[in-house]
Amino acid sequence: MAVARLTDSERDDLLSRHPEWSLVRDGDAIERTFEFADFNEAFGFMTRVALLADKADHHPEWSNVYNRVEITLTTHDAGGLSQRDADMAAAIGAL
Repeated sequence: MAVARLTDSERDDLLSRHPEWSLVRDGDAIERTFEFADFNEAFGFMTRVALLADKADHHPEWSNVYNRVEITLTTHDAGGLSQRDADMAAAIGAL
């Protein structure tokens, strides 16, 4: 099943609802950096995000250095941002 790419208006709405996320890759993805007290907290956060991602079958691109986690969301099947990214950004924000 094809995944619909967000329109410019939908993308703008996503960013207004989640201002902590930044548009990257010429508007095809969003990213956010999270900082924690230490590696243990960062890894715990990554574990919670991994459980959400597995349940949604929508996995982020991410990296971790000590207490910092960088997450990028995009939908490869849509060739850019989709509702799946909006939902994942909201779920991650709720953590």
